[in-house]
Amino acid sequence: MKTFRTGILAMATILAMPLMQSCLNSTDDDYDYSVLLPTAIVTVKPVVEEDSEYYYFQLTDNEKLWPTANTRLPYGEKEVRAFVNYTETKLPDDVDGTVYSKAVDVNWIDTILTKKPVVMDIAAEEDPDISEYGNNPVEIFNDWMTNVEDGYLTLHFYTLWGNSGIKHELNLLTGLNPDDPYEVRFTHNAHGDADYMEGDGIVAFSLKDLPDTNGETVKLTLVFDSFSGEKKAEFDYCTREDW
Repeated sequence: MKTFRTGILAMATILAMPLMQSCLNSTDDDYDYSVLLPTAIVTVKPVVEEDSEYYYFQLTDNEKLWPTANTRLPYGEKEVRAFVNYTETKLPDDVDGTVYSKAVDVNWIDTILTKKPVVMDIAAEEDPDISEYGNNPVEIFNDWMTNVEDGYLTLHFYTLWGNSGIKHELNLLTGLNPDDPYEVRFTHNAHGDADYMEGDGIVAFSLKDLPDTNGETVKLTLVFDSFSGEKKAEFDYCTREDW
């Protein structure tokens, strides 16, 4: 697979704000530059109860993190995937240690574009036209940012960009294979803006509407148009328990 940039360079846009702040505010030659890099990708999960509201991070399918200074919902009641840089700290006495594995001080957080898939009705239309979703090629990085986790497919991809300011459109299409409901297609529509600049991006898709695997782990097949033709990639997938 062709890759153009490393994971660190892929974070350039995400890290621009923390980097600028550190340059302006720090004169310490021993500055810990690890704070500029994401510690993890998490799901930011808000909880709204009758007399309180708070949020937590889902780190893996089975591991939850408690953010300190948990006084407000950073993104309202919306659940999103996000990059986060955190420092581990002591779990407060009033937080249930059987639910949360550790507490973290959040140094910075930056959301990842998080979308619902486009559900295609193959029963209503035997050969649906998917051309409107685009066929501009991408490559998928095989790195820690590409994963199926906590009910989301997160993709770190490489493609061509222009400089016209036109917004590229990314979608995940489901329901195209009547014999395999766990086959999905990633599409990229550059709307004429696929020019000469090589670069990468990241997007996450909710898999909530796929058929329930009932606790079983199945193969999720990702189909996409690459620079050398159609490609497929497989991931292990199990429906999230609270879905």
